[in-house]
Amino acid sequence: MKHHLRTDMKAALGAMPAGTAAELSRAACESLLALAEYQQARSVMLYAPIAGEVDCRPIAVAAWKDGKTVLLPRVTWAERHMVAVPVDSLNHPVVTGRNSLREPEGEPWPVERIDLIVVPGLAYDRLGNRLGRGGGFYDRFLARATLAAHTCGLAFSIQMVRELPVHPNDYPVKVLVTDKEVLRFTNGIPTR
Repeated sequence: MKHHLRTDMKAALGAMPAGTAAELSRAACESLLALAEYQQARSVMLYAPIAGEVDCRPIAVAAWKDGKTVLLPRVTWAERHMVAVPVDSLNHPVVTGRNSLREPEGEPWPVERIDLIVVPGLAYDRLGNRLGRGGGFYDRFLARATLAAHTCGLAFSIQMVRELPVHPNDYPVKVLVTDKEVLRFTNGIPTR
């Protein structure tokens, strides 16, 4: 079932015109920047956006202006492990990793010092569950015992689905921001 959902969502996102994606990305980013979780964070882990994901680069620019540390993920494919690496600009040195992912060079940042993690996904439901791309990297990263960060999904409203299949290793987010709304969750239960 997850495979079919991934295929369908990739098709829907691929059909979105670039101008629409840019406009909706701006709206989602503005909503995220207004969150208390962002305002109080000293360090923010983002992602290097790929086609079909909300462009979170405006959040990075705002975070630098606000004096925050910006982090991006880097994957060790052989170990199926992800680390957060500090970056100081949109032009930070990167390596093109597997699947053409742009990953930052540099030393890993301690996970216990991450305050906010902005998580990409292909789909989300109204309980905070997310459907990733199938590698499990974010689920393993978010499940680390020393991680106390707020977790926030960032998505287009078309990525919301009624229900997602959930497995024991899947890790939900605590907040979900789309171009239309902000949802908060406590242990998989929506809160207002």
